[in-house]
Amino acid sequence: MKDYFTIGEVSKLFDIKVATLRYYDEIGLLHPAYIDEKTNYRYYSTQQFERLNSIKYLRALDLPISKIIDFFTLRDIDSLVSMLKEQQDEVAKKKRDLEIIEKKISHRIMQIEDAVHTPLDEITEIKLPEMRLAYLRHQYVLGEDLEHPITELRSNFGINGGVFLGKIGISISMPQLEAANFSTYSSVFMVLEEGDQIDSDSITIPAREYLRIRFKGTHMEAAHHYKRLLTYIKDCDYKLIGDSIEITIIDSGLTNDVEKYVTEILLPYKR
Repeated sequence: MKDYFTIGEVSKLFDIKVATLRYYDEIGLLHPAYIDEKTNYRYYSTQQFERLNSIKYLRALDLPISKIIDFFTLRDIDSLVSMLKEQQDEVAKKKRDLEIIEKKISHRIMQIEDAVHTPLDEITEIKLPEMRLAYLRHQYVLGEDLEHPITELRSNFGINGGVFLGKIGISISMPQLEAANFSTYSSVFMVLEEGDQIDSDSITIPAREYLRIRFKGTHMEAAHHYKRLLTYIKDCDYKLIGDSIEITIIDSGLTNDVEKYVTEILLPYKR
């Protein structure tokens, strides 16, 4: 067996890209055994194969390059065990984060499919679990641009823009509902899920009963449906007990087809 191998041969033997081997050389992780001064070809010795196998193993454990360099500098069992324990903790954290992401994806799929398949324009009586909201008192008149209050909400609570999809809502206060004022909203909010981190305190709405209606369109078409819900409360001798919750579940963030927009209104009540 020959003692030296070109960088291309080592690349094939260990399934490592040539560019990666050159990078390892540049950062001092794995220098070639020697470089031919005439051709500038890199050559690796069989004695370096053990180190390369160790590098591949540690990289397979997702250890960062900086820690692998530290390991080869120290070449100490205790430091390796400590390094692996740290990596184990990091992997456990990533696993928890991925589980939260998986829950978010499942919830979003369920929310969209439910919105698509739920009959529209029908009033239903439902009970929902408690909800945690990032809540901002902000008067908004129907037809105004919602981007400003949403930006203020994001700024006040330190919310990452990527968590907004399908979770932003607006509400009409109970006094305005009772006065049949459906064009002035009193707040903007974001429904928080597990893993959503915010800088300020959230509010929690307890589990309670709601009247729910879903309709084709956006907030601009909501007034008629508020009237229907309030009439339903009056006819059933129920009592309105809080502000509305209004969320456009399917909008331009999900589809270009305005015919598929779905908005939901919830009115809390008691019998």
